[in-house]
Amino acid sequence: MDWKIELIYVPVTDVDRAKEFYERIGFHADHDHTPTDGLRFVQMTPPGSACSIAFGTGLGNELEPGRQNTIQVVVPDADEALAHLRAKGVEGRGVDEQDWGRFVQFDDPDGNTWTLQQLPAWS
Repeated sequence: MDWKIELIYVPVTDVDRAKEFYERIGFHADHDHTPTDGLRFVQMTPPGSACSIAFGTGLGNELEPGRQNTIQVVVPDADEALAHLRAKGVEGRGVDEQDWGRFVQFDDPDGNTWTLQQLPAWS
């Protein structure tokens, strides 16, 4: 049986600002729906990913904005990823060279930290 991670919640304070930020760095807006007053659900997918992120209002999630720092995304080239972020006006941190990969980090407007990993050639 396969288990596939499909959706990760990212807490934000301003849904429109978050949506604009993620669109700017290349995420696709899959859904942006307000089915009832006080409930808005936005789902966005990074390019090439089978897993999406979600944020919105009235979703009942308890994680505070700026506290999500556990998302790690594999990229083919850390230098290219860092250059892409900087070209989009996002201050990426890196490239951090480790035995288990090359890493770049960046924060969204709420301070949620993302880690991008280029896997080592042996993986």
